[in-house]
Amino acid sequence: MQYYLLIPLMPLGAFFFNLILGKKIVRRQAHWPSTLAVAGSLVVSVMVLLDVLSGKTLNEDLYVWIVSGNFKVSIGFLIDQLTVVMLIVVTSVSFLVHVYSIGYMQEDPGYYRFYAYLSLFTFSMLMLVTANNFLQLYFGWEAVGLCSYLLIGFWYEKKSASNAGKKAFIVNRFGDFGFGLGVIMVFLTFGTLAYIPVFEGAGSMAAQSINILGMQVDLITLIALLLFCGAVGKSAQVPLHVWLPDAMEGPTPVSALIHAATMVTAGVFMVARLNPIFSLSPVAMDVVAVVGAVTALFAATIALVQNDIKRVIAYSTISQLGYMFIACGVGAYGAGVFHLYTHAFFKALLFLCAGSVMHAMGGEVNMQKMGGLRKYMPVTYATMLLASLSISGIPPFAGFFSKDEILWMAYNGGSVGRIVWALGGTLAALLTAFYSFRLIYLTFHGEFRGTEEQKHHLHESPGTMTIPLIILGIGAVAAGWIGIPPIISSITGVEHANWFAEFMKPVLGHPEIEAPHSTEAMVMTFSVAIAVVGIAVAWLFYIKRREMPVSLARRYGLIYKLLYNKYYVDEIYNLIVVRPTMLFSRYVLVGLTDGVIIEGIVNGVPALINWFGAKVRRLQTGLLQSYGTMMALGLFLILAIAFIVVSK
Repeated sequence: MQYYLLIPLMPLGAFFFNLILGKKIVRRQAHWPSTLAVAGSLVVSVMVLLDVLSGKTLNEDLYVWIVSGNFKVSIGFLIDQLTVVMLIVVTSVSFLVHVYSIGYMQEDPGYYRFYAYLSLFTFSMLMLVTANNFLQLYFGWEAVGLCSYLLIGFWYEKKSASNAGKKAFIVNRFGDFGFGLGVIMVFLTFGTLAYIPVFEGAGSMAAQSINILGMQVDLITLIALLLFCGAVGKSAQVPLHVWLPDAMEGPTPVSALIHAATMVTAGVFMVARLNPIFSLSPVAMDVVAVVGAVTALFAATIALVQNDIKRVIAYSTISQLGYMFIACGVGAYGAGVFHLYTHAFFKALLFLCAGSVMHAMGGEVNMQKMGGLRKYMPVTYATMLLASLSISGIPPFAGFFSKDEILWMAYNGGSVGRIVWALGGTLAALLTAFYSFRLIYLTFHGEFRGTEEQKHHLHESPGTMTIPLIILGIGAVAAGWIGIPPIISSITGVEHANWFAEFMKPVLGHPEIEAPHSTEAMVMTFSVAIAVVGIAVAWLFYIKRREMPVSLARRYGLIYKLLYNKYYVDEIYNLIVVRPTMLFSRYVLVGLTDGVIIEGIVNGVPALINWFGAKVRRLQTGLLQSYGTMMALGLFLILAIAFIVVSK
């Protein structure tokens, strides 16, 4: 399996190639090094998958990275079932986004820079998912954050894009601060940062506690919650969700790759990878589940009334990430990773379809100015419809299988599980179907509501954009078929139909549920019925009786404004965090510390020297009698001092 090293190294080589030669030599062909590199990584990932399927796994340290006393960290790789799933997701979606970007970004003056950043991101994400220790995980974690900042603010001359990049970077610092403390606590507790020794020793620490400000705190719970802080930031969970919608200022392919399919799922991957730690803390597990459920519902309500096509999908991403954390919080880590896997295909497809629409509409993002596009863009319409059916949980599309398993596991997850099932399984599922088809109906159905100039230029996107849509569309339909639930297996007579659960079991386990098939059938039927109701209500509002949404918005104006303004969370943060920080910076850091203290020292010392020099210069009169008088006075003082000393 030594060839696995090629998986991260090929994108890294493409990054340096484009960075060094892209501007002057490669130019408009900058896509070739990056696309071929990620294609190579995809091929090697498939080879590694076949090795793992045959029973081979790998945990190998390549070389020692840091040695300082007892602190020793190596560059190492862990290749197992969870790793190969992430490798396939990252490399396959990345490859399709690279191909799509050829048509979408071809005319951009920063074409070579865009592909260099994409290659760097792919390398960083691959290092994150293949790490066998916490510090290498942290390296990949921060590197993908850097790439996110670079790509969100790719059009840096656009003020909103540069601000969005800074917002993403700063908000993630809050979560990553806790994550960093968690990594430090792991080393202080276990004396190592390597996964396997930590996982093996975690059980012995289950009953340990630590005194913090006079309170006894469970050690494993503290470590798990600190690590989860990083997941809350990176995966845009409440209350650190505010950066992801603004990240839509970056190019659409970036939204599809980084902010839908890969980087934002790093938090889910991290919780799943560290399940031996999280599973020892019921408190941490409940926190993960509740945060996921609240986020799923919270983001879904905001998506109901947004008109920016990319922001609707962004809030949908936040909501679906909440589903994944629900699964992890009830111990169904495999179900969470399964939804991560299916979500990568249908959510990347939604974003790329949105980019196709924007490409045809000259950059327009307001769905209220679209309509009737299905006859102009049949491929985009068909593939986006498949993605919407998948995310709504309609069988036999991919999203149904992964979401159904999460809801079933949550339903059987005790009292907390029932609560998160009610929030995520009932309300959020209903809203997901509604806003997904609201997007479909407003964008592709009815009469065109744009300008005549936009209408004149409406066209289907080129093949470099539509072919990835078709491939992702196949994934949106069939990706979930490897995880057919047991009840369907019993009906069809196919043994071990839930291949995904069996495949992930050695790494993540799988909760054993003792419940009759009738109960599972009830939960499954209810979730599908809820989705159908959401689609039907969207059809009623935006096809049959289009005046109803306007009427309801007027009647319930306060609620509409609350949702449209995203619960005013940004305004609240601006009031309690941003403005006080700016005032503190202006008057204390700049005004007092820099302006008075530092400037006082920097400018005060030269001023003192200048003052002293000015006084001394008065002695230099140029008159011989003055110098003689001073010499005589000096001689007198010396003799007087000598006389006093001798007399004593």
